[in-house]
Amino acid sequence: MRHILLIDLVDEAEAISRYEAWHASGAVPPAIGESIRDADITAMDIYRSGNRLVMLMETGPDFDPAAKAAADASNPAVQAWETQMDEVQRPLPWAIPGVKWTEATRIYSLAEQP
Repeated sequence: MRHILLIDLVDEAEAISRYEAWHASGAVPPAIGESIRDADITAMDIYRSGNRLVMLMETGPDFDPAAKAAADASNPAVQAWETQMDEVQRPLPWAIPGVKWTEATRIYSLAEQP
């Protein structure tokens, strides 16, 4: 299943640069990749335009967002990573309180068009 999520970065060049450096190839701690893969997230890409981030995430049949959140809450490496991300990430103004990444709603699909 495909998930599209959005979040903003602090709109400052230094904050954006730090975020990109933290996500460069080989820079993300191995425990973070493990936690993502262990949740049956099979692919994840993050794109940036200005200070807006878009995450494309593909999940397998065993993906359970509640189980992922519970596992993350008890994983010290994930909690340290999230604290680091909190330095530069800002939930969208319309985000649900306490939710960092906001799921986008699909409004168009070429596959559904004649």
